[in-house]
Amino acid sequence: MADLIEIREEEERVILIAAGSEESDMATSLDELEELVKTAGAVTLDRIIQNREQIHPVTYIGKGKLEEVRERIQELEATGVVCDDELSPVQMRNLEDALQTKVMDRTMVILDIFAARASTAEGKIQVELAQLKYRAVRLVGLRNSLSRLGGGIGTRGPGEKKLEIDRRLIHERISVRKAELEEVKRHRDRIRRQREKSHTPVAAIVGYTNAGKSTLLNRLTAAGILAEDKLFATLDPTTRSLLLPGGQNILVTDTVGFIRKLPHHLIEAFRSTLEEAKYCDIILHVVDCSNPSMDMQMHVVYETLRDLEIGDKTIVTVFNKIDRRQDAEIPRDLQSDYQVQISAKTGEGIEELKKLLEQILRSRYIYLERLFAYREAGRIQEIRRIGELLSEEYLADGILVKAYIPAELFAGLFQDA
Repeated sequence: MADLIEIREEEERVILIAAGSEESDMATSLDELEELVKTAGAVTLDRIIQNREQIHPVTYIGKGKLEEVRERIQELEATGVVCDDELSPVQMRNLEDALQTKVMDRTMVILDIFAARASTAEGKIQVELAQLKYRAVRLVGLRNSLSRLGGGIGTRGPGEKKLEIDRRLIHERISVRKAELEEVKRHRDRIRRQREKSHTPVAAIVGYTNAGKSTLLNRLTAAGILAEDKLFATLDPTTRSLLLPGGQNILVTDTVGFIRKLPHHLIEAFRSTLEEAKYCDIILHVVDCSNPSMDMQMHVVYETLRDLEIGDKTIVTVFNKIDRRQDAEIPRDLQSDYQVQISAKTGEGIEELKKLLEQILRSRYIYLERLFAYREAGRIQEIRRIGELLSEEYLADGILVKAYIPAELFAGLFQDA
């Protein structure tokens, strides 16, 4: 019998490059880039940092560092390099000419991961639109790179086939995808208006990637969505109903994870998804409090929310992964309204979080104590659906109800009862 031949896709072996003036910050950023590269399916061989006041506008790094990188590529037999910033078309072409290898940037890696993770029609449209916008101005550089090595990081997903057509057709494709995304947005708006009519409160989960957002949604609602210890493990948003201890229903929806230097193409493409936070009642800001870069990650989340013009919301900072935290110091977030410590993995603190959500909703409600005639029993069902029914007592002349209901519904629904 002939021996079986195992065919494998060649593994990318890359060198990471960063340039800037803050070495400690660059080191932390490269740690994250290494995780991104690993998530995209490549192996990091080395990391090279150049301290300089400004990134070189033509080659990203200076001439001396270019020579050092070129030597390391040969020594380690690397198949490419990844820069920790988004490269301009000029920088990408010049780096490829100087290094004679595949050149990628942070944005390309993130887009590649998103392309691999998108599973719904909406997610795929959003990712392809971001890919097309990114690649439209980089066709020449990418053609050189792909013709040299073929496949690998930055070529995954629906956008890869578009590199062989001219810029005009790419822009036509962008127009088509924009129109499809507008239809998706209209559909999302219709669903949102239906939610508003039902007066069901909504909590949006936001946070840095891998902070535990999906694990929290699963713990709260048994959503059953993928939750892995990886960057951007889940991409497509999920909304589930949560029944609070007092009987109040609240919708909980997660959003795509944030990350430092999140490509603006992705923010634009995923704006309708990210704007779920704009129309919610409560923002659950999930923070990995075991991460040494916790403060930086919190800053990135708030900056992204500001970029999306999401403000004037009740924010609950959910310090997650307390089971992994080494010190006993209590983490703080001075920008939030409430804070709670939990472990979404073990369930610790989850009941406190539910009670806090109930407390926040109750603070917006009006206490109702009223006797309803038996013919008005349907109104009690409405109270149960939109508010918090504390008790109902069946008396000879009617049903005595004690409940909390949304203030905006009090006058219209129950004042004339």
